[in-house]
Amino acid sequence: MIEPPLSAAAGAWDAATCLALIDELQQLRAAMLQAHQRLSPRLDDVQPHWQASAVNLAHYLAMRRHDIRHLQERLAWVGVSSLGRAETHALASVDKVLGLLHLVVGQTWTARSGDEPVGAQRGPALLAQHAERLFGPPPQARGVRIMVTLPSTAASDDTLVAMLVQGGMDIARINCAHDTPAAWVAMARRVRRQARRAGRPVRILMDLAGPKLRTGPIAGGPPVLKVKPERNAWGTVTAPALIGLHPLGSVVPVPGAAANIGVEPAWLAQLRVGDIVHLVDARGAKRQFVVRHRTAAGALMVGQKTAYLVAETRLELRRRGRKAAVSGIGDLPPAPAGVHLQRGDRLLVTPDGIGQPAAMATGRGRPRPARVPCTLPQVLGQVRRGERIWFDDGRIGGVVRRTGAAGLLVEITDCRPGGATLRADKGINLPDSTLQLPALTQKDIEDLDVVVRHADLVGLSFAQSAADVRALQGQLARLDGGGLGIILKVETRRGFEHLPGMLLAAMGSRAAGVMIARGDLAIECGFERLAEVQEELLWACEAAHMPVVWATQVLEGLAKTGQPSRAEITDAAMGGRAECVMLNKGPYIAEALRTLDDILRRMQTHQVKKRSLLRALQAWPADDDAD
Repeated sequence: MIEPPLSAAAGAWDAATCLALIDELQQLRAAMLQAHQRLSPRLDDVQPHWQASAVNLAHYLAMRRHDIRHLQERLAWVGVSSLGRAETHALASVDKVLGLLHLVVGQTWTARSGDEPVGAQRGPALLAQHAERLFGPPPQARGVRIMVTLPSTAASDDTLVAMLVQGGMDIARINCAHDTPAAWVAMARRVRRQARRAGRPVRILMDLAGPKLRTGPIAGGPPVLKVKPERNAWGTVTAPALIGLHPLGSVVPVPGAAANIGVEPAWLAQLRVGDIVHLVDARGAKRQFVVRHRTAAGALMVGQKTAYLVAETRLELRRRGRKAAVSGIGDLPPAPAGVHLQRGDRLLVTPDGIGQPAAMATGRGRPRPARVPCTLPQVLGQVRRGERIWFDDGRIGGVVRRTGAAGLLVEITDCRPGGATLRADKGINLPDSTLQLPALTQKDIEDLDVVVRHADLVGLSFAQSAADVRALQGQLARLDGGGLGIILKVETRRGFEHLPGMLLAAMGSRAAGVMIARGDLAIECGFERLAEVQEELLWACEAAHMPVVWATQVLEGLAKTGQPSRAEITDAAMGGRAECVMLNKGPYIAEALRTLDDILRRMQTHQVKKRSLLRALQAWPADDDAD
């Protein structure tokens, strides 16, 4: 039980109580003004329309460097503001409380508005202005914009783009880590065209790929084709396994087949409807398939049991009185490349080469651990023994046990029961390592030529320091693209820790914002800390009057499967505290867009940032009070 902040003997408006609060607030105010003084030399690099925001950020951070929870309890007990919503106007909030407390004790209060960069009205107004400068005006009846990541098909599908524009997309995001510059240009042109037709302003963000650390190529295993019949809950076959047989090398599929394989043409020519084809599968299981019908493309055969076909599998056609006719098989689908890992396994992360699965010991040799290359080999020399490493969005985790010229030897410590498969082009995160990586890769610098000509906004991926922000601004100035808005993607622990400096650097641009990239951020900071980290990011950006994009896995289940989870709906509603919410691509993106639009429209009547709006409730009429 929390003890009362003051003894019952003292009244809430007791002079001694209020004077003590005044003293604490004056000390807090002095610290905020000192922070402004320390900031002053850096204000020369801040554009005029960001100046007040920069000072307010300094005031807010100075206030939050103190633990004022006990002060907040006592302020609330007295009945004045507890400073819980001071983000947009920090010093003005403190001064307002000081003024009220002076009145309570009968002391004169002289307004200090000359010290205050913004007040309770101008602070939120500045945030709204900066958001409009970056994202364009908000749509009617919805103050939060919606950003949608365009799929590759948007480069050629006018219908899809028109559906997104008409459905409420306010910003189209093009991910420059995928597709080609020609495809990005095609997407941008289609968005512009459909926006003009719809009479809606839609801006275009092009996200630079950045120095993303990923797994490199991995050798594929031997091809295996699994075919199986469908069964009901009682195990009865309801639909047989269907295999199409076509001549080796043919690319024409057999109609009705679930899978197709190539066979020798002369052997295929012998098949008749009703023939029984015998085989022994990869497990040594004997199987029979019956030829159901012939087509111009080949033949279709059906079976009642599961079979695993490999390159060594042989098909036998047996007829009474004749020697069995045998055919090899080919054209099997390639096996997905990857290495299977379990807890306790060792994995070697190498600077180059092709990934390979683990190999058993031969003779007196030692077993060879699985290995995977990485896309940024210069990183490996910056990692230390004992540091953590995560793969594939945190699905596989380990600890670095040894470093050296050959790479990093990792002990796998986290993965699901039964293990998990690590494939090529999956993300690698090193949350404990201090990595020195360039803010912009050579590819990013080349891609900026396209970005400045076709986009309104540019996203800086893996932003980690103020120097990274200035590097982007320098490249944009070189290309005469200084008017583009920039979005800092905070997706690493280092980026989170250096956020204040990055915000101040971004204020050297005409328009700027922050994207909370919660996927990598959760891995870097720990899933258990994500809720806390995203709150702190929202607070700091609000204090800087810097618009925020709420990103990663918003309504992902709905966009990918057509069915949202309950937690997704709540998360999407939480996104209403940002200035923009981002949806990722998926086959049901139109449904996700409609749902998000509806959620944001509803929630803005109930909540603004951290503040609840007490709209009249319609759920419980007065007549029902006695029931």
